[in-house]
Formats: sequence, C-alpha cells, structure tokens
Amino acid sequence: VQLQASGGGLVQAGGSLRLSCAASRRAVFDSVMGWFRQAPGKEREFVAAITWNGGTAYYADSMKGRFTISKDNDKNTVFLQMNSLKPEDTAAYYCAAARTITIIKTAPELWGQGTLVTVSS
Repeated sequence: VQLQASGGGLVQAGGSLRLSCAASRRAVFDSVMGWFRQAPGKEREFVAAITWNGGTAYYADSMKGRFTISKDNDKNTVFLQMNSLKPEDTAAYYCAAARTITIIKTAPELWGQGTLVTVSS
C-alpha cells in the first residue's frame, strides 16, 4: 500500500488549501487515515484523523475549527481542508495510516511523502 499526498503550495495568510491523500489500495492496517505536520526545526505533530468506516473524525485541539478532515471511500482518498491559514501553519504535511486512532496518534504504520504548505504573512 502506498499513500500519495498532494495539494500543498504557497498561500497568503487567511487563505485556504485542500490536501489530498490517495491510498493505492485498502489494507487491514489502514482503518484510520490521518495527517501530521512538521514545521522547520520542530517535531512532527498530529493534525487530524478519520476512520474509513463511519467517518469519525479526530483533531488536535489546536486544529479544531479551521481544519476539516474528510474522505472519499470510492477513491480511497482522504482530504484535509485548511481554512484561515496562518504563517505558523507552514510545514510539511504528511498523511499516514494505522489500525486504530490510538496507534495513528503515536506510531502510524504507514506514511506517505510530505506535501509542503507555505503560508505567507
């Protein structure tokens, strides 16, 4: 299984971007899909996750309200809609997969490549 992230780019503060993460196929260990980000000089942090079955969404407290995670089961794709972007949202965003929400928050079992988001002030 491979995860392909896309949608990053340069945006002005206050703008929006939608990231996509397409899974090459479904597998037993990707019941939950999520997004992480890593800003320059900082540790990678959890952003949001969603279950394929039921679509239950989870967010880091600091992301609630501005970021929305969603999915398209038919396309094996997960999206991250980011609104009201701030310069501090600048980071490489990575998608990931795991069996459970607990696992994906601590040790995702599969990673996609990053897509860079740059927010200018």
